[in-house]
Amino acid sequence: MTSAEDISKLFDGESKSLESLFDMADSKTDMNIHEIVEVYYQVMNVSSMATMLKQQAGSEPKLLEKINETEKFISQRFDSVIHPRIMRKLSESIQELTKKLQSESSGQKSKEKTELDATLFDELRQNMSTKEFVEQYENGLSHD
Repeated sequence: MTSAEDISKLFDGESKSLESLFDMADSKTDMNIHEIVEVYYQVMNVSSMATMLKQQAGSEPKLLEKINETEKFISQRFDSVIHPRIMRKLSESIQELTKKLQSESSGQKSKEKTELDATLFDELRQNMSTKEFVEQYENGLSHD
């Protein structure tokens, strides 16, 4: 059986990893898809750990305090600042890519133009999929 101290260290390590990802997100104006998914994965990972550990932390006041601090940190820094910014950037990117693709003439296209369009469609697809993933997180917030 894992000791309470080991569990506390594991939770602390995951929380620090989350904080580093938040720092990275704050320092960048444009995060790539991989970075966005990594941040959301870690938020969900730490949030799930917090929920699970809260049920077991009754006899561990320090761990319970750390869990509450981490939940507050996620709410204040991620839910209120980083998440809305990511949603806005994804929406703007999707809108911009859609406009680019719609503004092109439907006449004859060169091979290069066709390849460029294919790249834009792929980028649009990735952004739309990521936005859908991010919206699922947002929907979970509204049910909490």
